[in-house]
Amino acid sequence: MKPTAATTAHAPTAIRMEGLRKVYPHAQGGLVAVDGLDLTVHQGEFFGLLGTNGAGKSTTIGMLTTLVAPSAGKAWVAGYEVSAGPVGVKSRIGVVSQANTLDRALTVADNLAFRGRYFGMSAPAARRRALELLERFGLADKAGAKAHQLSGGQARRVMIGRALMHLPEVLFLDEPTAGVDPQARDDLWQIIASLHETGQTVVLTTHYLDEAEALCQRLAVIDHGHLLACNTPGAIKASRGAQTVITVHYDADATPATEALHSIPGGPHDVAVDGPTVRVSTTHPDGLLGHLLRAGSAAGLTVRDATTTPPACRPPSSP
Repeated sequence: MKPTAATTAHAPTAIRMEGLRKVYPHAQGGLVAVDGLDLTVHQGEFFGLLGTNGAGKSTTIGMLTTLVAPSAGKAWVAGYEVSAGPVGVKSRIGVVSQANTLDRALTVADNLAFRGRYFGMSAPAARRRALELLERFGLADKAGAKAHQLSGGQARRVMIGRALMHLPEVLFLDEPTAGVDPQARDDLWQIIASLHETGQTVVLTTHYLDEAEALCQRLAVIDHGHLLACNTPGAIKASRGAQTVITVHYDADATPATEALHSIPGGPHDVAVDGPTVRVSTTHPDGLLGHLLRAGSAAGLTVRDATTTPPACRPPSSP
């Protein structure tokens, strides 16, 4: 039976973050990519980091997997403090990045087998494990093919198989379906869901809301490095009755972009204009940002920045 958020709530901790923060000081003015995350992921849980491009999801994954040094705060993965015990962390995690990192000079099977050897498996054991995973993911007929001969979806499946070679305690998937066709995306969803059904702890980053809802037990919604909400997908959807804040910064006075807001469906909306900035608080946010963008364009305004801040959600309650 697939675990639920309730059944994993009292499981041992797989990941813990306390005040995790990353600042890139060489960016103009200093870029705060992640700003004080406090999150816990339980063993056996399917946990999602949901946000738009640039929200800080990949930076968070980078810090948890030892690739990015935190500027402040601490994180523990599989029992190891990441900064103090990076070797222990690396031996207990599997990572699938956004980029295709397969060795193009090797066969598909060798890409997996070499990873197994790196983690101390004997050559025969690594070969057996590689072929088992390729069979499991429907790629047995590609074992002898070179990596560059694979489609995008096939390459992602191979990368997931490679990440699982050493039986990691935690599997990190960073935007695993980005850039693949709809059929390949559906195939990847089935594979990822089947991993979790076996008890694998999975952390997924995505900017697809439907993907997060379909796969994750709990979601952390991140925007510009800030945690906006953390709860089950159902609870986050139920929270839509609370106020969502939409903020748009234009290059000139924002008043012309707001004149028709009170008459569009879904109102009333609480509108505040401060020079080039408009903030709208509403319980019916669907389509409102698009309306502001179109109205601004019609008024000759250029958008400098736009954000949508969903209502904060309660942490998951005990069963």
